[in-house]
Amino acid sequence: MSKTAIITGGNKGIGLGITESFVKSGYSVVVGSRKETDLSKFGDRVRFVSMDVKKEEDHRKLVKTALDWTGALDVYVNNAGFSQWKPIEKIDETFFDNIINTNLKGAFWGCKVAAEYLKFGGSIINISSIAGKRGSSNNSMYVASKFGMNGLTQSLAKELGPRGIRVNGLCPVLILTEGLQEALMEEYSPAKGNPEQFIADFTKGNSALGRMPTSKEVGDMCVLLSSEMASAITGQNINVDCGVFPQ
Repeated sequence: MSKTAIITGGNKGIGLGITESFVKSGYSVVVGSRKETDLSKFGDRVRFVSMDVKKEEDHRKLVKTALDWTGALDVYVNNAGFSQWKPIEKIDETFFDNIINTNLKGAFWGCKVAAEYLKFGGSIINISSIAGKRGSSNNSMYVASKFGMNGLTQSLAKELGPRGIRVNGLCPVLILTEGLQEALMEEYSPAKGNPEQFIADFTKGNSALGRMPTSKEVGDMCVLLSSEMASAITGQNINVDCGVFPQ
């Protein structure tokens, strides 16, 4: 029987890779995002819902779409988020609220709503970052949001485990999506206006495999964590990083 996944931000970047992996694995997928993009290549396997992850009621819109469409909800992937570097003296309340509300509050509402509707055997996956495990310069706000997401994953695994709902996080390292490239072009990023060279240098100095992961590899890990093959795995924040940060 076909299963149904909800993916926030599943129409671009890492999120699109996640959507592709779930579709290839036979899932019906509901994608939620602020801006619609062309998802026609997926045919009738994907439905788009315009939403703002910062609003709890918009997560409920996603669930309603899934239940009205397929009658089921099996997986909820909190992927929507963004990164931006800025030194602490330049951080104001607007910047603070935008990152925390999108990355952390958005994931929290997704978890809350998913927990209400997922059945025994359901899975929540939070797309965090290697930045959720170690700090870096000019990145305190983003790092704080991802550390918070990792803590959310651990706490809810304990809380929802007795109901048969597993909660895991994935922590990718740098994947040069359009969004990351834009962030790396900004004044305070470590790339100094040259994202490709920065990632090449970072890869050479840090990656055990000599490369960075792909969006597809993040997506495939999401599918694995949602499957029976991962039935004993919960509360984990798993690095998808080609050995950048061995643990």
